[in-house]
Amino acid sequence: MGLQNKRICIIGGCGHVGIPLGLAFASRGFPVTLIDCNRAAVDQLNAGSLPFKEEGADALLRAHVGRTLHATTDPAAAAQQEVVVFVTGTPVDEHLNPRVSDVLKVVTAYLPHLRADQLVVLRSTIFPGVTQIVEEVLKKALGSARLAFCPERIVQGKGIEEIFSLPQLVSATSPEAQAEAEALFSAIAKKIIRLSTTEAELAKLMTNAWRYLEFAIANQFYMIVEKQGFDFYKILDAMKDDYPRAAHFARAGLAAGPCLFKDTMQLSAFHSNEFFLGHSAMLVNEGLPNFLVGQLEARLGGLKGRRIGILGLAFKPDNDDIRESLSFKVKKLLELKMAEVLLSDHYVAGTLPLDALLAQAEGLVLGVPHAAYRDLRPACPFVDCWGVWPRPDAAPTM
Repeated sequence: MGLQNKRICIIGGCGHVGIPLGLAFASRGFPVTLIDCNRAAVDQLNAGSLPFKEEGADALLRAHVGRTLHATTDPAAAAQQEVVVFVTGTPVDEHLNPRVSDVLKVVTAYLPHLRADQLVVLRSTIFPGVTQIVEEVLKKALGSARLAFCPERIVQGKGIEEIFSLPQLVSATSPEAQAEAEALFSAIAKKIIRLSTTEAELAKLMTNAWRYLEFAIANQFYMIVEKQGFDFYKILDAMKDDYPRAAHFARAGLAAGPCLFKDTMQLSAFHSNEFFLGHSAMLVNEGLPNFLVGQLEARLGGLKGRRIGILGLAFKPDNDDIRESLSFKVKKLLELKMAEVLLSDHYVAGTLPLDALLAQAEGLVLGVPHAAYRDLRPACPFVDCWGVWPRPDAAPTM
């Protein structure tokens, strides 16, 4: 059987990790089946429509749905495949410990539909050592296993572009599985980087923790500077102006989403909860909403009974993904101050139109800087940690 004739299924395939990967493989001629328990998402995909915003995905879906791409809720479809990809990641519990059992539960549920001759690929972020545990589960049930861990490395909303343009980390528990996984991902990735399974697990966690730390540094500096009455972005722009060592300094912002915080805490758990930089980053990033509410309270002289608008509920600009967005933490904090909170995000159904919110709001919080908000000049007091709107108190440089 030729490489492009290999049948691939993606378990949990109708989500933010599975759909870009499925479309990438389908566009290279692989027959792809997306298996998901979400009937609405399955029906929507089979009808040629995406359940969320993903650049470049609409055209690929129209071209390949019903041809090289199908979606189903039937787990038995996995038995017909040569490659089975699991996109279930490792979440953390309320005590910030990794819930490894979530991954094992999904793999175990599919054991009746797996065979020893299939290549099984773990795709989402997992706790270091989990690949080896999954291998033991497969060997016990099937007699042998061909298992690889090939983590996704994409930015939310740009998955299609980045699957094709970024190197792919490939690791496996045997030379046979390594060779097969490298051949498979070479069809869609520009470069393959080989690691051991634990090295690949750590590389994924370290990448996300590093980004989380970057945002924490910017957010801490923002709070230090703004609390003393200075303009953080005026200072930041001066720091970066024609100075290459500061060129990549992150801007402040509500650092959220389904990965960065969670993966930082997983790395901490791996190091016996002695990842002090990671814990400090959590306190800074999770504390920024409190600081912003305090800023607005000072500017309005109180929040009780005031109508406060939050613009943007997604966790990143120009996207519709609201998972773990800190805009909702801002909302809760405002409500604790007995403010009336108005919400607007044109990517999120059920929120107010922008004009309606602006007409009612006595104060504003920029939750995320969607393109539609960047040219606004709010007439009421506001807080904008992103540095998008001109400050009303900004003075010309002397």
